[in-house]
Amino acid sequence: MTVQHFTPEGMLQPAPYHHVAVGTGATHIHVSGQVARRADGTPVAPGDLAGQVAQALRNTYVGLAGAGASFADVLRLTFYVTRWSPEKIGDFMAGVEDVADEIGLQLPMPPASLIGVEYLFEPDVLVEVEATALLG
Repeated sequence: MTVQHFTPEGMLQPAPYHHVAVGTGATHIHVSGQVARRADGTPVAPGDLAGQVAQALRNTYVGLAGAGASFADVLRLTFYVTRWSPEKIGDFMAGVEDVADEIGLQLPMPPASLIGVEYLFEPDVLVEVEATALLG
């Protein structure tokens, strides 16, 4: 399996993610929306966006590993953040940067979208992460 991440000349730079991913391989992996909960359902980092981003990414890592993949295999990440405003980008990125080395997430990240939403499935959930990966 090969995943190549890059940002072509002429696209917005710098950005905290690559704009393009090209994957070749046979097995697609989709990790559903992960939130800041431990395996037993215990909330992690209530009210703390950075802490919740870090835990949601940890949970995404566990899902990828369970399928035999890692963040090196990820084609795309999608983040859903409640009540998003541009002022939150520092906290958001702090959560990404705090956990990147631990989970093997290269920075800049693979292509990513951050989508602001009013509400996720429970009021204390501030962020949800989805991943798409490719294995050969």
